[in-house]
Amino acid sequence: MLPKRLVDGYASFLEGRFPQESERYRQLGEDGQSPKTMVVSCCDSRVSPEVIFDVGPGELFIARNVANLVPPYAPDGSQHGTSAALEFAVQALRVSDIVVLGHARCGGIRASVAEDAEPLSPGDFIGKWMSMIAPAIDSLGPRGNRPMADYLSALERASVVHSLANLRTFPCVNILEQRGRLRLHGAFFGVATGVLSVLDEASGVFEPVLDAPGKVFACSAAS
Repeated sequence: MLPKRLVDGYASFLEGRFPQESERYRQLGEDGQSPKTMVVSCCDSRVSPEVIFDVGPGELFIARNVANLVPPYAPDGSQHGTSAALEFAVQALRVSDIVVLGHARCGGIRASVAEDAEPLSPGDFIGKWMSMIAPAIDSLGPRGNRPMADYLSALERASVVHSLANLRTFPCVNILEQRGRLRLHGAFFGVATGVLSVLDEASGVFEPVLDAPGKVFACSAAS
């Protein structure tokens, strides 16, 4: 039996949202999906793209993984879940935009720099996955005397920048972006504040999308 909270939620969905959007669901079931935007988001339960962007069914194609990372292009015969989702979004769905959505207080980011972190299992899947942000760590330079909270905040944003760079290693992404048929975006969500910031790649600065209280952050060694 499913957890009671899920059963209750499903009952609420059947009584409320589903009847209101039944025609939309019918069309999606018969015609298939055609979202225009892909979002690469974290598995973190506090960061739900559907809630943050207030979208309905079929509007976003979402790939979630630990720390919202995009691996580099690696056609090596291994299984690549995020790369497979990216391939489908770009080549089959023909999305026009890809958003890498980072967030505050990311556990994966914290674990990647914790000196006393122990693997959660013999496989150490998280540790191996998070090792790909090494270039983002290098881009910040030595931590020095910076408070850990400030350093982690900068690294959370630097990892978004690094994932955008990895996105461009995929030939299909790079070609379509150069042709103006695909746009890449870096974004960052403040869980406690609700502030959504977007990356200006020219300056390396994350600025709030709307007029809302919050800091402006730059991804550099001086952050």
